[in-house]
Amino acid sequence: MSGLAETISELRNSSVKHKVESRLKEFESFAKKETDEWFSELCFCILTANSKAVTALNIQQELTSKGFCGYCQKDLSETIKRNKHRFHNNKAKFIVDARCHVDIKDKIRRIITEMGEFEAREWLVKNIKGLGYKEASHFLRNVGYKNFAILDRHIISLMRENGVIKESPKNLSKKKYLELEKKFNKLAAQLNMSPAELDLYMWYMKTGEVLK
Repeated sequence: MSGLAETISELRNSSVKHKVESRLKEFESFAKKETDEWFSELCFCILTANSKAVTALNIQQELTSKGFCGYCQKDLSETIKRNKHRFHNNKAKFIVDARCHVDIKDKIRRIITEMGEFEAREWLVKNIKGLGYKEASHFLRNVGYKNFAILDRHIISLMRENGVIKESPKNLSKKKYLELEKKFNKLAAQLNMSPAELDLYMWYMKTGEVLK
């Protein structure tokens, strides 16, 4: 734990800090973006499941919100396949199915106002095919909600290497994800950071990048 805290402290006093702050401001900017941009981000998160984030990002940049909202399932599938995503047919179907929630911005903001951020995540997991707790957290973090981190293999590995957890789980059930999240959030509080900020620093430690 002390080694992890020391490394993060060093990063916070380096050029990485500016990259992290810039990314967090990008997330915050979603408060003023239209719902089609929120839907594009939702589709990006659908694409990150069982894939590299950079692959999903390349697909998002090619399709843009116009493609996610308007392409037929076949064209979506071909675009996803061309970018070397393994599950092009399933992902295309998930995106088409999600279009009944293209007003995702209004729905999420209403749920958060009435019940809270974590209830919004529950709604996402239950109503959007292709989203688990990791992907739903990813979406909420990317549209500006800083109480969420993305507990992917990089973050979990770093938690294990630094004694935050004893071992990496073989399967991420809801129960296991929430247990890991509780420990991650405790770590963030000890470092006086939001989960979203800590996530970006830890992801950088593993990958050398500050992606969304």
